[in-house]
Amino acid sequence: MSMRPDDHRRKWDRKEYERLAHERILAKDKGPEDEEPVTKELLKQREYKVDLDSKLGKSMVINKSTPSSQSGGYYCNVCDCVVKDSINFLDHINGKKHQRNLGMSMKVERSSLDQVKERFKINKKKTEEKKKDYELESRVREAKEEEDRYREYKREKRKERKRKADDDDLDLDAGGSEMAAIMGFAGFGGSKKN
Repeated sequence: MSMRPDDHRRKWDRKEYERLAHERILAKDKGPEDEEPVTKELLKQREYKVDLDSKLGKSMVINKSTPSSQSGGYYCNVCDCVVKDSINFLDHINGKKHQRNLGMSMKVERSSLDQVKERFKINKKKTEEKKKDYELESRVREAKEEEDRYREYKREKRKERKRKADDDDLDLDAGGSEMAAIMGFAGFGGSKKN
């Protein structure tokens, strides 16, 4: 029969680990005095237009010595990376890594009731301005159509007057030639050509 030692399990120095845990709790309560907590700015709307169209339809020669900012695709100078297409570039600049590099957290500021009301006023003004612009455009278009109809009407009137004048001339010529034939002048002179 083989004997099993009773100390086959690992033994822990319970007092030592309790002392370390207690020191850790005290250190956490004190907090690091020399390090200030990093405060990141809340997520906010971009104040610039993202340029996606400047390189559209253009050809570039790219070789090994071309800097990454001038290579094919869209270059992000904040993250120092190149993204190959516009959709992925938009995903990148709206993503966590890019926003973190800009110094923003992904938390959005909570809007107050006054801010929301102000935003509604601004949007309402914009829609009214668009409506006014549309009304102006439609009025200009209607005025142009009216002017075109008036020109067409004048053209038709001129044509009609010209037709009447030509018809009157033909009637006079026809009536005059009958009279000339009666008087015996039918054989003299040629016909009138227009």
